[in-house]
Amino acid sequence: MKTTFNRLRHLMLRATGLAVGLALSTSAYAFPDKPITLLIPYPPGGSADMLARPIAAQMQKTINQPVVLEYRPGAGGTIATAQLARAKPDGYTVLMVLAAHAINPSMYKSLPYDTEKDFAPVSVLATLPMLVAAARQTPVNTIQELIDYAKANPDKLTFASAGNGNTSHLAAELFKSATNTKMIHVPYKGSGPAVVAMLSGEVSLMFDSISTSLPHVKAGKLKGLAVTGTKRSAVLPDVPTVTESGVPGFAVNGWYGILAPAGTPEDVVMQLNKAFNDAAQTPAVKQQLTQYGYEIEGSTPKQFTDLITTEIKKWKTAVDQSGARIE
Repeated sequence: MKTTFNRLRHLMLRATGLAVGLALSTSAYAFPDKPITLLIPYPPGGSADMLARPIAAQMQKTINQPVVLEYRPGAGGTIATAQLARAKPDGYTVLMVLAAHAINPSMYKSLPYDTEKDFAPVSVLATLPMLVAAARQTPVNTIQELIDYAKANPDKLTFASAGNGNTSHLAAELFKSATNTKMIHVPYKGSGPAVVAMLSGEVSLMFDSISTSLPHVKAGKLKGLAVTGTKRSAVLPDVPTVTESGVPGFAVNGWYGILAPAGTPEDVVMQLNKAFNDAAQTPAVKQQLTQYGYEIEGSTPKQFTDLITTEIKKWKTAVDQSGARIE
């Protein structure tokens, strides 16, 4: 009797173990089975927000789960990035990271995370040239006029940025170095507030992501002096490049990608890669974003990893040359 009882007990325990194993396997396979939080390191209204919204909306349709945008602005994107580094590596918290991610290791004396070791790159989503935009009140209409005015009036011009260490900040520092000019930096918490300040005449100009200044340039509320890419932008074909305008070799392009925390399972990273890239490449989403100057890219996790490594080296040289630092 005792032997029969023990056999039955053994069979029940084995069945329970199989059931638990099957449940765990099914749970892992079913990713995602709850909402995904997409951290945005700048306030609503900026270029990251403009890119994230349509992609997140489309992605929700394919994964059948909400993609919740959570804004964590400040400190050149490092607040949101630090939050991601502390997040559970399960794929349910990711970050839209900008080129500033590769700049910050050189700009900041110390960071609360390791830029390369604490994250799992998912994909590059898009690239975007910058636009040198000026307030209507600013007495210049071309890059050459900007250079001449800045040299004749040292420190009279002010330039906004989306925050200390942001690409918009460093691009202007590179321009100052390349043209031997002086301008006063006024940082804001994101490109949205910075553009508002420019519209009101609070600041003279900005090296802004083309997406956020474009509508105001087309409406005549801002002046578009030049784009920072290697070629003219299709959305502003009459605006020359900075190089065309007399600053040889000057080129700065922004990029946008998705990071997960280090330790996120490889299969989850690949599922995120497919979900984000498929959403960005959807014809309606792609058409909407290209109207604002974005160039939709898409990449493998390895390609994004390599880009970050290359960009860190490139921007370190640029930061060292400009002398810009944040304590």
